[in-house]
Amino acid sequence: MKLVDMKVTEYLDILRSDAPAPGGGSVSALAGAQGFALFMMVADLTLQKPEKYADGVAACKEAVKNGTPLYEELIKQVDRDTDAFNIIANAFKMPKSTDEEKQARRKAIDDGTLVATEVPFNTMKYAFEGLKIAETLVGVSNPNAASDLGVAFLQLMAAIKGAWLNVKINLPGVKDEAKAKFYEEEGQKMYDQGEVIAKKCFGEILSSL
Repeated sequence: MKLVDMKVTEYLDILRSDAPAPGGGSVSALAGAQGFALFMMVADLTLQKPEKYADGVAACKEAVKNGTPLYEELIKQVDRDTDAFNIIANAFKMPKSTDEEKQARRKAIDDGTLVATEVPFNTMKYAFEGLKIAETLVGVSNPNAASDLGVAFLQLMAAIKGAWLNVKINLPGVKDEAKAKFYEEEGQKMYDQGEVIAKKCFGEILSSL
């Protein structure tokens, strides 16, 4: 069964168990999906009263339109991250008695490590895009849901930070130097820029309450 199809309690039970996966990567993706769900909820609540919140109508419509496909991707990332871990785990279990087996095992580990780096990097990318979308709602969306919008920023930034940890821990095993450099540099940019956006927007929301 997919993680996203489990009951919340079932998911939490397997998360707290000694099972090697799911772990922080799947949790980060779920946090990002929750962030999207929250800011799109805020957008919908604003659009329910277009006359009252006329200044925010355009931004809210765009938030829902642009946010929906990214939200759907983050939901998939919850299971993709666990699947990526399992690829590596299975690679390490491959036989290594002969040179051919060792070579096949090494390639499987290298390929799996690349996937395990790419998946959380994409989680970062989706969550970062979410931050930029959510930013457009600050100050123009329904103020009665301001706290929900604030939590959206916390969840999206948690997704970025958590996914970045998973990128970083796998980077040393990425043999393709060009790809490793790309993930390192672009990931750091998203992390740094995300921190700025999240801190500014959360601060503005907190001050408005």
